[in-house]
Amino acid sequence: MDVQLKRGLLEVCVLSVLQKEDSYGYKIVKDVSDVIEISESTLYPILKRLETSNSLGVYEVSHNGRLRKYYSITSTGRKAINDFIGEWKDVMKVYNFIKGDNKDE
Repeated sequence: MDVQLKRGLLEVCVLSVLQKEDSYGYKIVKDVSDVIEISESTLYPILKRLETSNSLGVYEVSHNGRLRKYYSITSTGRKAINDFIGEWKDVMKVYNFIKGDNKDE
């Protein structure tokens, strides 16, 4: 899969996981990996980008004597998911055109 395409998809997948519930790095990797391959070394820069764009918030919770960072989706993150869904319809039109199926979806 193209690196840029995968990067965009990974961001939306991470936001989608957080839309269901707040979560932490290792669990996000586990949840997203059910759909698309991701490693922790790939995840953390994505989380930082999403935090910088105000798509998610971060807070810490004590777990077994250590602080664990939890991530939560914001309204900006929810909007990013909705925007992606809207844009995906346009992507599917191009996909169908390339495939030779010219029906509007």
